[in-house]
Amino acid sequence: MRSMQSWLEGYSADHRHPVNQVIHWICVPPIVWTVVALLWTVPVPPAFLKPGAWAVFAMVLAFAWYWKRSHRLGTALLVAFVLLALFTAWLFELLGPARLRWTAIVVFVLAWIGQFVGHTIEGHRPSFLTDLSYLLVGPAWLMEKLLRKLGFKAHD
Repeated sequence: MRSMQSWLEGYSADHRHPVNQVIHWICVPPIVWTVVALLWTVPVPPAFLKPGAWAVFAMVLAFAWYWKRSHRLGTALLVAFVLLALFTAWLFELLGPARLRWTAIVVFVLAWIGQFVGHTIEGHRPSFLTDLSYLLVGPAWLMEKLLRKLGFKAHD
């Protein structure tokens, strides 16, 4: 199994340009939120599950992927997932499923446009085009940088 350090180094190699890095700070968190929000709006059988069940299931799977590679980074990302879930649940109640879905779609498209602009500036194609696992590495890469800035050792 590939280590988290190896994943982060591979991702860093495609994200060296400072403008691309800033764009990732701006665009990756909203992209993660949009995935959570879109999954939150997928209908579930009300007798068995509550709205958001698909999003929570996806976050649990992502957390397991992170945890297997780094307990520290996995824990930090779990905290981020809980905050995202609370925020999305609040928006779901405030906007309703249809408006939340459309809001998430618009944010998703705009954030991905930003990502591709960043990679055009970088001169490298996005990492996920070589391995879809990099879609999980992007948020971990940012979390690792945030934890370091806060003075924490980011991963095991």
